[in-house]
Amino acid sequence: MSLYSTQRLHTLRMIVTGGGTGGHTYPALTTINALQVRLAETGTAPELLWVGVADGLEAKIANRNNIPFRAITTGKLRRSPNPRELARNVVDAFRIPLGIAQAALTVARTRPAVVLSTGGFVSVPIGLAAALFRVPYLMHEQTLSLGLANRILARVATRILLSHEASLDHLSPRVRRRAVVTGNPVRPAVLNGNPTKGLAAYNLDPSVPLVLVTGGASGAQQINRMLAGTLPDLLQHCQVVHQCGSLSYTEMQQIAHRLPTQVAHRYRVVDFIHDELPDLLAAAAIVVARSGAGTVAELTALGKASILIPYPVSAGDEQRITARHLAKEGAAVMLDGDQATPDHLHTAITNLLADSHRRTAISQAATVYGRPDAAARVVTEILTVTACQGRRQ
Repeated sequence: MSLYSTQRLHTLRMIVTGGGTGGHTYPALTTINALQVRLAETGTAPELLWVGVADGLEAKIANRNNIPFRAITTGKLRRSPNPRELARNVVDAFRIPLGIAQAALTVARTRPAVVLSTGGFVSVPIGLAAALFRVPYLMHEQTLSLGLANRILARVATRILLSHEASLDHLSPRVRRRAVVTGNPVRPAVLNGNPTKGLAAYNLDPSVPLVLVTGGASGAQQINRMLAGTLPDLLQHCQVVHQCGSLSYTEMQQIAHRLPTQVAHRYRVVDFIHDELPDLLAAAAIVVARSGAGTVAELTALGKASILIPYPVSAGDEQRITARHLAKEGAAVMLDGDQATPDHLHTAITNLLADSHRRTAISQAATVYGRPDAAARVVTEILTVTACQGRRQ
């Protein structure tokens, strides 16, 4: 018997699961916000429960946004474990059955109309529990190739929501029939930046092109060192705002203090960019970044010319796969392996700055892959699946 049969039809009750990293957590939050807005137009609001790990990012985000949260136990099976991780695999193997039992109890008690997962191993127990109770289950994949957790869950998902058209090639014909390309949800604020405000926030010169350099919220030492090796020469051509992360902040401040006085005013380094990020993205002529799913979703939605430096040990090599795909299609420049050096970074930036036609071509190619309406598309799939389930009752 489906749990939906006892669901009140005027209220959408939904379990959301996914987390561990921002790449899994923020698409879930963006979708929740979009769903709340959509339902508010009809005078209703969803009943939500976010299921995740107690010490995960998702717990903090749910609490910050007043979303009810329930923690379950889960384990992660590492695909290429070293001796230390092998031991953790053994421990986690015993945690997984407990997590599945907790997930089943959570679904049975909550009686959701639908379950949405956005990845991470915390999604596996809830996804399996949804299948057990025949609750419509939507699985969202942010990366170009499916992660291990989502490859497991794709077998039982009612609908598989993809961020990239090319991801369809990674699915079997049977699974592909249940797949829909929605894009990766991007926060509305990111799409509505004000370039004038971005320049003013850092006292930048509107007549000098801006290069935004970021390694993500935690920074990236590889990118920081590449930039440090070329800063004095690079600043002859542009101004740079650099999010370096807290671990490298003191080091990068010291480098900033040693810059020649004639260009030092063109460099702004911060450990973390807060609410002004959308405005800086709007103002930037070029963005230098990792090629994580969230970053790529934002850059392509905005149609930004970018230089992508993939994290070399990302799970499943997903960042390199994504960056290589975009570079092949002319939608980004990729620096990887032997090319990930200060000299190559300098050349890539200055060449793009000097060639506005190429920047425009990259921007236009990136826009092809961007889906600024991704959150709305995911919400439509949620409502469509629940409506179809309701008609079958």
